[in-house]
Amino acid sequence: MKQENETTRRERRLGQTELRITPIGLGAWQFSEGKGGAIGSWDPISPEETDAIVAAALEGGIGWFDTAELYGFGRSERGLARALQAAGKANGEVVIATKWMPILRWARSISRTIGKRQAALAPYAIDLHQIHMPLSFSSIPAQMDALADLIDAGQIQAAGISNFSTAQMRQAHAHLAGRGFPLASNQVEYSLLNRRIESNGVLEAAKELGMTIIAYSPLGMGLLTGKFHKDPSLLASRPFGRRLRLRRQMEKSRALIAGLEEIAAEHEVTVSQVALNWLIHFHGETVVAIPGATKVRHAQESAGAMGFRLSEAEMARIDQLSRQFR
Repeated sequence: MKQENETTRRERRLGQTELRITPIGLGAWQFSEGKGGAIGSWDPISPEETDAIVAAALEGGIGWFDTAELYGFGRSERGLARALQAAGKANGEVVIATKWMPILRWARSISRTIGKRQAALAPYAIDLHQIHMPLSFSSIPAQMDALADLIDAGQIQAAGISNFSTAQMRQAHAHLAGRGFPLASNQVEYSLLNRRIESNGVLEAAKELGMTIIAYSPLGMGLLTGKFHKDPSLLASRPFGRRLRLRRQMEKSRALIAGLEEIAAEHEVTVSQVALNWLIHFHGETVVAIPGATKVRHAQESAGAMGFRLSEAEMARIDQLSRQFR
């Protein structure tokens, strides 16, 4: 990697909360041991590999981790906690985000299950607790009240949402503000291959409300690495859910990948690092990203995306090449 004039590892404020996070975090869905919501998307990873991935992320400067109850029904949370302990991290040295699974549940389940989330992540406290998707039996205000109660009780530091529409996001923000707390973030799918939040109002609302957008699948499930374009046979080794999505966008994204390769060569970085760097800078400090990692080199590569800065001209070029995905 070329020596750059500016590093991008500087921590950012998470929404209007007091939490500070690095522009790149590590998504922990892949630590689900192939169970729960990981079926069809992630193959199991050994405990030893999980520990090594988390250690590599920390060494690269990543300072926060995102998991969820649905990710293996506690397996991801427990695996993450074990890996952080193996790396010698004490409570408070990293930021931990998790999510409540709302399907077929009422808001009262948030307080009833927080003990299980805390036990799974022990000895690490929950910094950000999020509603995983807007599919609870209860109203959004009821869910925000439950999160506010947890903040009041000191059981979490901040509240967030995930996969909420613009209208749902605004409703959640307004109700939580009435309880005296900021809504920190909305975690949504966002990448150069999926820029819909720029046209459906979610990104605009986040900027207006002072919220952070947490981008999941920021590399388009691996398509933005460019490796599948070079060797389509690699698709055969991927779980069936991933194969279907990747194949749909292969041809449409060839021109974008070619442009990213040219810019990557100029900076002496990888295509995925360019894609992540664009994501965390094109909209100022509003967007942060949580790429996953199934191998140590993936975590190292994602962390390296914070070590350089694209020029305004380069970001504008990438913007033009990916506008078809808005």
